[in-house]
Amino acid sequence: MRTHLTLAGLVAALVIPVAAGAQSYTVGRGVVVEEDAPLITVERRPEFREYVVREHVPNYVIPDRVVVGTVLPESGVTYYDVPQRFGATPYRYTVVNGETVLVEPRSRRIIQVVE
Repeated sequence: MRTHLTLAGLVAALVIPVAAGAQSYTVGRGVVVEEDAPLITVERRPEFREYVVREHVPNYVIPDRVVVGTVLPESGVTYYDVPQRFGATPYRYTVVNGETVLVEPRSRRIIQVVE
């Protein structure tokens, strides 16, 4: 009986963190990204960038590098909804320092640089 409990405890210790990790992961500067929240896929990125250019989205300049985890300023940046054809996502997009980025709207953190 003791062996079964120990084995069950070991299995639980290994499985539970893996299951929890399947829902989210951390990227630069402690930013947690939900895996279930879709980003712009590699295949759709060229089309998405073309869409952003056609929309004449203004470019905002910030002194920081544009990388995942960067928090954008509270004012001066406008965020736009991602069209459904690129996938349903809770994120918004904008252009910063010439880079199209997806941003988590509440925290204003860059979630993806659409290269």
